[in-house]
Amino acid sequence: MMNRIVTFLVLLCTISYVKADQLTLSDLTGGAYSAKGIHGVTPLLDGESYSQLSSDGRRIVCHSFRTGQETGVLFDVDNIRNRVQLKRIDGYLMSPDEKNILVQTETKGIYRHSRTAEYYIYNVKNHTLAHLSEGGPQEQPLWSRDGTMVAFVREGNLFLVKLLFNNSESQVTKDGEFNKVINGKPDWVNEEEFSFARAFDFNADNTMLTWIRYDETDVPMFSFPWYKGMNPEKSDYADYPGSFDYKYPIAGAKNSIVSVHSFDIKSRAIRKMQLPIPSDGYVPRIFCTPGDAEKMLILTLNRHQNQLDIYLANPRSTECRVIVREQAECYVPEEMLKAFQVTDDGFVLMSERSGYKHLYLYDLNGTLRRQLTNGNFEVKALYGYDSKTGNTYYASNQESPLRQSIYKSDAKGKVTRLSTSATGWNSAIFAEGFRYYMNTWSDLNTPPVTTLCDASGKTLKTLEDNAALRQKLAALRLGQRKFFTFTTPEGIQLNGFMVLPADFSETKRYPVVMHQYSGPGSQQVVDSWNAGNMGGCLYEQYLAQEGFICVCVDGRGTGGRGRDFEQCTYLKLGQLESHDQVEAAIWLGQQSYVDKERIAIWGWSYGGFNTLMSMSEGRPVFAAGVAVAAPTSWRYYDSIYTERFMRTPRENGPGYDVCPVSRASQLSGKLLLVHGLADDNVHFRNAAEYTEALVQADKDFRQLTYTNRNHSIYGGNTRHHLFRQITKHFKDM
Repeated sequence: MMNRIVTFLVLLCTISYVKADQLTLSDLTGGAYSAKGIHGVTPLLDGESYSQLSSDGRRIVCHSFRTGQETGVLFDVDNIRNRVQLKRIDGYLMSPDEKNILVQTETKGIYRHSRTAEYYIYNVKNHTLAHLSEGGPQEQPLWSRDGTMVAFVREGNLFLVKLLFNNSESQVTKDGEFNKVINGKPDWVNEEEFSFARAFDFNADNTMLTWIRYDETDVPMFSFPWYKGMNPEKSDYADYPGSFDYKYPIAGAKNSIVSVHSFDIKSRAIRKMQLPIPSDGYVPRIFCTPGDAEKMLILTLNRHQNQLDIYLANPRSTECRVIVREQAECYVPEEMLKAFQVTDDGFVLMSERSGYKHLYLYDLNGTLRRQLTNGNFEVKALYGYDSKTGNTYYASNQESPLRQSIYKSDAKGKVTRLSTSATGWNSAIFAEGFRYYMNTWSDLNTPPVTTLCDASGKTLKTLEDNAALRQKLAALRLGQRKFFTFTTPEGIQLNGFMVLPADFSETKRYPVVMHQYSGPGSQQVVDSWNAGNMGGCLYEQYLAQEGFICVCVDGRGTGGRGRDFEQCTYLKLGQLESHDQVEAAIWLGQQSYVDKERIAIWGWSYGGFNTLMSMSEGRPVFAAGVAVAAPTSWRYYDSIYTERFMRTPRENGPGYDVCPVSRASQLSGKLLLVHGLADDNVHFRNAAEYTEALVQADKDFRQLTYTNRNHSIYGGNTRHHLFRQITKHFKDM
C-alpha cells in the first residue's frame, strides 16, 4: 500500500512539474498572462502632472510627470459633501479650467465608439456633485472653452446646460428621431469607419455651437435577432426572439444626407452652413479654431474618398470656403483624419502626397508654411505641434517598418529621436507644454515597460515594467520568436515572424499554422508585444507547445511601407493578399523543417475574408483554415469602408465578383467557419450566404455560431470555447 502511495505521489509530482511550465488555454483566455499598463492618463494644465482614475473607480488621482508619485486627489466618492451617493465612476472629463469635472456613471455601450451614461458635475473646490441632466442618459458631453457650459446628445438631439444659471438645461434641436435624424453624433457607418462619436463643437468665444446633422431616413434598415441567451441573459426574449433594427448602408446603397448647422446661444437662432458638399458626401470631422470665434474648420470627403476638402467656415454668417484640397489617386486613408490637429493659428495635416505619410503645417488661409517631416518612412502618430517653439512631436517607423520610435523635429527641421529604449515599439503621451512624456515600449519578446521621460528623452522613472509577468513567463518553456523575410516569384519582399516549438529541431518536420489580418494599411508583423494573439504571441506559443510552428506574414496592401505598397490592392480586395499568403505557404513548404502537407491558415474579420480567399485561390496549399467573423462578399459590407477601397458595385462589378462566395467551388482544405449571430459589423448574412454557396458546390465544412455575440465574440465562457475549437480544428487537419 505504501509503495502505491509513493508511486502515486511521484506520478502526481511529475504531472504537476510538466504542467507547471506549460501554457493552458484557460489561463490564456482568462487573462492570466495579461500585461499591465498605465491607462486613462489625462495631462493637466500645469504641464507637470497628469490625472488618472483609480483601478476601483472611486478616485481621480494626480501624479507627477517627473516622479510618478501621487500629488493629490481631484475626486473621491467618499468625500462628496452633498447627499448624492456613488459607488464608483466609469470615467471623467475635466473642464478646460479644471475647476469642474464631469464624472461618468452607469455607462452602456452602443457601438464601437459610442455609449450612453449618467453624468454628474463635480465641483473640485467645494466637493459637491450635481446631475448634468435628469432627463435621461446623455451621450458625448463637451465643455465649452470657458467651462461654463456643457453640450451633449440625447436621443438624436443636442442639449445645452449652463452652469452659471443653476445648471439650466435647454434643448437645441428637436428633429432628432431614432433611425431618422441624428444631431451632433454620427450614424453607425460614419462612427465605425471614421472612428469618431462626437460631431459638434463650440466656437472660440463660446457664443456658437456647430454640429453635423445626419438624415438617415432613406438609409436601408438591417435587422438581426436577439435570443434569451446566457451570460448575459436577455430575459425579455425568453418566450419569443426579438430583433435589433438599425440603419446600415451596404456598398452602393444610400447613405445619410449630412449637413452642418450652427446655433447662436444668445439669440437661439439655428442656421444651416453654406457647405457645398455633394448629397452623397461625408463630413468626417469638425473643429474649433482657438484664436478666432468667427472661424471653424470643417473637413469633407467625396463618396469616392479621394478628395479631402478643408473648409474655413463662419458659424455666424454660415459662409464656407475651401482653403486646402487634398486629392489622392486612389483614396485618402483614415489616418489623415485621426492625425489632423488644430494649432494656435492653423493646423497640421497628414498627407501621402510624397508616397509616405508625412506632416504638413498650414495657416488658416490655407497657405503651406512648411513640411514638418520628410523621408522614405511613415509617420504613425502625431503627438503635438508646439506653436511657441515650432517643435513637432510624433512617432514614426524611420528605423524599420517593423519598429516605431518617438521623435522631435524642430523649427529648422532637425530631427531628434527621443525614445532611447532598445529597438522595438514605442508610443507616448506628452505633458502640456511638452516638458515630459510617458513612454510605453515593448518588443516581440518583452512585455510593455512604461517610463516617464523628460523633453530630451531621458528616463526619469519606471512606472511599470511587468516584472511579475516576465518572471511568470520565464518559468514557462516558450519557443523562439523570430522575424524573417522572403521574396515572392514576382520579386516582392514580404516580412514575417514565426514562433517555434521550445524543443524545435531542424531535423523534424512540423505542421504550420499561419495567422494574418491582411486588411488595407494594417500591420501584424511588428516588433511589439502586441504582435500575434493574446499578447506576446502567447496563443502562438500555446500552439507551438502542441507541436506547431506559427507564422504571420504581411502581404501586399498592408501598412508601414508607403502608399504604393498599401494601395496596390485598390479595386481588387483579396486578390493580391490571398496570392501572397499562398506564396508564403509555398515558401514555408520548401523549408526542411516544415510538413508542407499540413499547413493551415486563419484570421478574424478581414483576416477571415482573406483566409477564405487564400483557401480558394486555386493552388491547394492549405490543409485547413479557420475564418472568424469573415466578410464573404463586399456587396454585403458597409458603404464607407468598402467603397474607400473598391468604389461601388456599379462602378467596379468585376472587382466585387472576385470573393469567397464566387470562389466557393474552388475551396480546398478543411474549413471551420465561425460567426456571432449579433454581429452588427460583419453581419451573419455573410456566413449564411457563403455556407449556401458551399452546400451548392458540394463542399464539406464545419460551422460554429455564437448566440447574441457581436463581432468580437466574447462573454462568459465564449472565448475559451472558441479558441478550444480553433485549436482542435488545427490538430485534426
